[in-house]
Amino acid sequence: MRAPRAARGPGVPGGGRAAGEPDAPRRPGRAGARAAPRVTRRGGAGRGRGRLSRNIGQAMQQLAEAEEQQTLSDTTQASSPREPNLGRPLTLGLQRSIYFSTPKDRVVQLGPEFFNRPAVPLAQALLGQVLVRQLADGTKLRGRIVETEAYVGPEDKAAHSRGGRQTPRNRGMFMKPGTLYVYIIYGMYFCMNISSQGDGSCVLLRALEPLEGLETMRQLRSTHRKGAVSHPIKDRELCSGPSKLCQALAIDKSFDQQDLTQDKAVWLEHGSLQPSGPAIVAAARVGIGQAGEWTKKPLRFYIRGCPWVSVVDKVAEQDTPARVRACSENFF
Repeated sequence: MRAPRAARGPGVPGGGRAAGEPDAPRRPGRAGARAAPRVTRRGGAGRGRGRLSRNIGQAMQQLAEAEEQQTLSDTTQASSPREPNLGRPLTLGLQRSIYFSTPKDRVVQLGPEFFNRPAVPLAQALLGQVLVRQLADGTKLRGRIVETEAYVGPEDKAAHSRGGRQTPRNRGMFMKPGTLYVYIIYGMYFCMNISSQGDGSCVLLRALEPLEGLETMRQLRSTHRKGAVSHPIKDRELCSGPSKLCQALAIDKSFDQQDLTQDKAVWLEHGSLQPSGPAIVAAARVGIGQAGEWTKKPLRFYIRGCPWVSVVDKVAEQDTPARVRACSENFF
């Protein structure tokens, strides 16, 4: 007599034995083999086969659900492909690895809410953010802002909007926060400002730390150099001044009054380094004359110890915490 075939899945004909058929004996030599289940004692073969199939189906479903839950859990806790898994808990928000930080990390573009603040806090908040310039051929140039100057509006005698005057030239200072105000000096150099909260207020970008596209920046700077200069421009000199950074990023008058939150050729990204407290130096603005008491007001901000800053003020660095606090209290 042939041994009965094993039970198949539900809905498959031909499985099991006929009612009353004797059990098949165990075959010697097959270690671990089990005799066919006795399904005739409780209602016949059909009912036993159905119960066994249901049990197997339920077990397989539970196993599949467990595997799916484990997969979701692993995916949630997995680290970024650019960063090693160091066992740190997953965090949300605008945070990057404290171990690795490069310009090619995933970045977040700054929106209108970032710029909607008075000039002094905006000048401080801009430190550490990344300015991005995309050229016509798709090349991207990036630089971290390390030095700024605040111009607080009509009462500021050093501002182009002093006395509340508004002209076609300075119209960008009176537009919504985040609008570019680009003007020309000495008939050939450009300076780039960002409007802030309050009519006639803005922040001048004075210096950047070059991050990406340094050779392109060097070429752009070289085209503006006078005479035949043999030595190349050093990295620290590429963007160490308001006109230098405009040359290095190919910023000209055509960018005036453009919305920094919407423009496709220039924008700001959230930086991975955010200086605060003692790291920020408050000093007098550069090149301010005939402005009375406003000449010496500490409305220039830069990152302490940064080699890309245009002008270092050693005296201001000695009492910087008090200067920064005074600026915050007087101009917020």
